[in-house]
Amino acid sequence: MEIKRYFRLWLLFTRLTTMVAFQSRFGAIVFLFGKLLRFLFFLLFIVVLVSKTQTLVGYSIWQIVFFFATFNLIDTIPQLLWREVYRFRSYVVSGFFDYIITKPISPLFRSLFGGSDILDIVMLIISFIFIFFSAAKLEILTLMGIISFCALVLNAMVISLALHIFVLSIGILTTEIDNAIMLYRDLTQMGRLPIDVYAQPLRGFLTFIIPVGIMITFPAKAIMGLLSWQMLIFSFAAGLTFFILSLFCWNFALKHYASVSS
Repeated sequence: MEIKRYFRLWLLFTRLTTMVAFQSRFGAIVFLFGKLLRFLFFLLFIVVLVSKTQTLVGYSIWQIVFFFATFNLIDTIPQLLWREVYRFRSYVVSGFFDYIITKPISPLFRSLFGGSDILDIVMLIISFIFIFFSAAKLEILTLMGIISFCALVLNAMVISLALHIFVLSIGILTTEIDNAIMLYRDLTQMGRLPIDVYAQPLRGFLTFIIPVGIMITFPAKAIMGLLSWQMLIFSFAAGLTFFILSLFCWNFALKHYASVSS
């Protein structure tokens, strides 16, 4: 069965990258400490900011914490699963990608899931803890809101996957993957707070062009009962559209790939 085969390959790749990551235990500890420190400092910034004003664009402190925790969840999962994208440029430049496309596995799978970063599991657990804790402080929680939140988080993963595929496609055509992936990271960082804090046209840009709002703000709004059904449908349509377009771009990039040997 293909799914089982690819799952085993993913486990193998992840085990190998984990062995490399833990060759320097001190480096792994410093990496985790840095991520945790950044998380705590921004959380402290939120608490200080909202405690002075009581609300931020109409949201209470626990709602803002929930937005931030949702951001960390949606930001951490792609880093955990698709860390191989960050190493993809070296594969293209060195010619290792030529080797990848000759193997009897999907080159897209290998380029995305060539080794997950289990160090991010710690931040994933912390994100879940803050999501559950801050959600318990929200005034209104409904079953439909929780279901919508979970569905929109999955939709956010689809959009994030599509954006990573776009980055891989750019890497094949131009080898400028590092700038593209860093641009993606910088734009998603704007979702640490609800996009309502930004004025137009930036807010519209982060919703309809670069779907940071759809990925991060919409799931949190859904569980709070602040997202209309029209925006809910639009979110799923946008996710499907981005994914289809990303596959088209990947196939286009593969057809126009000029190997190192050529």
